[in-house]
Amino acid sequence: MSSRPPAIAVPLLVPDLPAPQQLLPYLERMHAARHYSNFGPLVGELEQRLAQGQSAEVVTVASATLGLELVLSALALPPRSRVLVPALTFVATATAVARAGHVPVLCDVDAASWLLTPTIAARAVRDLGAQAVLPVATFGAPQDMRAWAAFEQATGLPVVVDAAAAFGSQTLQGAAGRLVFSLHATKSLPAGEGGVVVSSDAALIARVRQLSNFGIQLQPGGSVPVGHLAAVGTNAKLSEYHAAVGLAALDRWDEGAQRRRHLLARLRAALDAASGGALGWQDLGPQPLAAPVALCVRLGSAARRVQLERLCKRLGILTRRWYQPLLSEVQGGTQRWEAGALPNARAIAQDLLGLPFFPAMDEAQQALLATVVREVFCAAATPAAAAV
Repeated sequence: MSSRPPAIAVPLLVPDLPAPQQLLPYLERMHAARHYSNFGPLVGELEQRLAQGQSAEVVTVASATLGLELVLSALALPPRSRVLVPALTFVATATAVARAGHVPVLCDVDAASWLLTPTIAARAVRDLGAQAVLPVATFGAPQDMRAWAAFEQATGLPVVVDAAAAFGSQTLQGAAGRLVFSLHATKSLPAGEGGVVVSSDAALIARVRQLSNFGIQLQPGGSVPVGHLAAVGTNAKLSEYHAAVGLAALDRWDEGAQRRRHLLARLRAALDAASGGALGWQDLGPQPLAAPVALCVRLGSAARRVQLERLCKRLGILTRRWYQPLLSEVQGGTQRWEAGALPNARAIAQDLLGLPFFPAMDEAQQALLATVVREVFCAAATPAAAAV
């Protein structure tokens, strides 16, 4: 018998980037200017367009992870400050804290929204202690920035939101705050790689820009002359090549976002019907996501998740246990990161599964996914199957 894995019938993710002809006008401008990096004109144009959409100050960086690191550095927290991070998130949220010289402290998430909320953070600050909070817009679900602004005012603790997957859905909502978006190839505004820092604080944005250019003083009137080293930074600038992709992606973003919304609505209806309404969905609030990038569901039990994974694997349908293992199970250097009680995060991790989702997903692929979900839930409803 052959042990060859099945052909991939349904990929998990397929990046949706601009076609070469859509990039060409921006590449030709870059070539004519002979400006390829170091805050070039395409980067400036991308930042200006993003700032208009966000109604805030903006700086681009080489990745969202670097953006988180630089914002944490720009806040000038005491060394080894304790920073609250949700246990249910991608590992980069915590590693950004550690690389900025601070200590990730893991806390729980809300059972319905899967978000670290101000209420949960307030309890964690009381029980665990912290000097800052790094909540996440989990799977693109927006954080309530007005509530976080009230939290920050009440506690005096700065809040930085990891909004990597939430472009289009997450804004400052008219409140003071700090957001970091991803321009990774898998996101709804892809530049191949990159990040965007958004804030109501112009001084913070200027500091992040400086730190992204090694810490060199860029403007007169600083603590050192222009061109001298004002701080220890790194090279985290977005190149003109990536800005060209980002601008072309921004040109077509509305169309792509609409396709993503329609696809998620169709898949959710089909999978609800296939499961008899038994799937658990993230509570996204009153508004649908502007540009969803993932399809994550709770299966109701760890055993049912394994059953669906096995059937999908046999048919060439890719799945993934997003954000697992929980950060509480990840070795952070020489020791595990400190964590408070995590009942909700642990319960979600028991049966959460990421299913295929990408704008080019065709009707046959959608139907196949619904079919395997139906088969799993029908088997679970059959007494004979349950007894096996």
